Amino acid sequence: MIAYLSGTIKFLFDDACVVDVHGVGYKVFVDANTRQALKLGEATELFIHTAVREDAINLFGMKNQSTFELFELLLTVSGVGAKGALAIVSKISAAEFSRAVAAQDIKTLTRLPGVGKKSAERILLELKDKVQSLAENFSAEDFQPAQIQSTEREDAAEALEALGYTAAEISAAFDKAPENFSTEQLIKFALKNLSGK
Repeated sequence: MIAYLSGTIKFLFDDACVVDVHGVGYKVFVDANTRQALKLGEATELFIHTAVREDAINLFGMKNQSTFELFELLLTVSGVGAKGALAIVSKISAAEFSRAVAAQDIKTLTRLPGVGKKSAERILLELKDKVQSLAENFSAEDFQPAQIQSTEREDAAEALEALGYTAAEISAAFDKAPENFSTEQLIKFALKNLSGK
């Protein structure tokens, strides 16, 4: 079973890449952040999950170890497949996900692609005792309660996601925002932070 690949990016697709390892090309489905970091002709290293089915063998890869660990953790949840897990880790960081599960925050989970109320409840139930191992990779700061009111944070996050920013980018920008910002102030602050100005 393939667990790791090191090679050169030969081809890029919307949700996958082909890694050339000594003349052999491996097609790997990747999360959004990994896909953004990959460049044609450049060397890369990927953590790999090999999904074996009756009709196919698919590889799923991530550059970030905590993202990969979250991906494999999600696969232990009933009803969550590899493609679904990949969509989830493309939209939320491992730290934010762990914080949501620890806080039993069902609203954050239902905003993720393919996660309805029942799926979110199942994730909270099945992973509440497992996120601690994932959480050990993060500092205590990652688990501090959000200083921004949830409704304002959610509204601002939806607006920023519509502009193409990832959940991880938005969360990082919000962490730097002063307390008691309105939704409009949060959006303006985040945009300024995300644009690097």
